[in-house]
Amino acid sequence: MRNLLEFLARHNHWLLFVALEVVSAVLLFRYNTYQGSVWVSTANAVAGKVYEWDSAVESFFSLTRINEDLALRNFYLERQVSQLSRLYGELVGDTSAAERATLNLLSQYDVVRAKVVDNTLHQPYNLMTIDRGRLDGVKPDMGVACGSGIVGIVYLVSDHYSVVMPVLNLKSRVSCTIRRRGYVGYLAWYGGDPTVAFVEDIPRHARFRRGDWVETSGYSSIFPAGVTVGQIMQVYNSRDGLSYRLKVRLSTDFGNLRDVLVISDKSVAERARLLDAARDSLRIAPKE
Repeated sequence: MRNLLEFLARHNHWLLFVALEVVSAVLLFRYNTYQGSVWVSTANAVAGKVYEWDSAVESFFSLTRINEDLALRNFYLERQVSQLSRLYGELVGDTSAAERATLNLLSQYDVVRAKVVDNTLHQPYNLMTIDRGRLDGVKPDMGVACGSGIVGIVYLVSDHYSVVMPVLNLKSRVSCTIRRRGYVGYLAWYGGDPTVAFVEDIPRHARFRRGDWVETSGYSSIFPAGVTVGQIMQVYNSRDGLSYRLKVRLSTDFGNLRDVLVISDKSVAERARLLDAARDSLRIAPKE
């Protein structure tokens, strides 16, 4: 208390000066119309600028959520465009039936949003870590995609994290097809450029051209049909000359990958039970 009193006594002239300036400003702006209007307009301008900065900061910190929403929406839009294009090509009359079939197909899949926390690009067996795990509903062998296309397959799972085998891995194999052409092959990566992969075993009678898009075929329980893979750059003969080999520019930018979606197929468990039952019946069938 004594220190405070000594401070006030030592600087009393400055304190009196500040108090008189405040009183003068109040009298000036309150009882003079012009000065009052200047004060109000200046205060409004300052307040507007502060609100603008606050909005910019809030928008910046909300970019993460916005990116997640965009990735999810892009994924569903890619799926819908692909399925509707295929159905339109096959359509013979009942448009409502085609729409119901598409919606039914989309309803079979759930997605878990995740973020990439670790990623490699230039190793022969690249792996990726995401921040969702067993407690979030992620299981091994689930497909992983992003807003622009395919990413990989869940390989290992812990409670809170999962390791993904991306398509940029020498062991990765994904069934895919040429969009609107129907020819099926498998996607493989042989190292080197992380923006390029190859589609193998496209039949010799296939008709397509450079620039066509490649997407997942839906022949496995990992990926639904229609997830974008990439665009055909070059066409080669296979080593045995019995099929085509397609060089594909991948649609996913693995060097700038942040938000991904883990795809869960609701019908996998039912199909697995049916397949196990078929195998059991074959094992116990009597020999002729």
